[in-house]
Amino acid sequence: MAILFLIVSRNEPSRLTYLKHVFAGDTVDVILDRRLGERRQRWEGVRAERRQEDRRQRDVTKDLQTYGWALVRRWP
Repeated sequence: MAILFLIVSRNEPSRLTYLKHVFAGDTVDVILDRRLGERRQRWEGVRAERRQEDRRQRDVTKDLQTYGWALVRRWP
């Protein structure tokens, strides 16, 4: 099982192919960023948020915009 995710910006599809070739192996999974935006929406009349915190350990948006990729550790 891979211990790292290399997330590639959706604006850089050619980089995805290249990085998959370079980092082919068991320790790194190269994936395309699939996020479109915040999925949870807030509106009137909704119960309190059940999830106590966001599952993401850090926001990779800035890295994706700056470099076109971000490296994150996979948690078990």
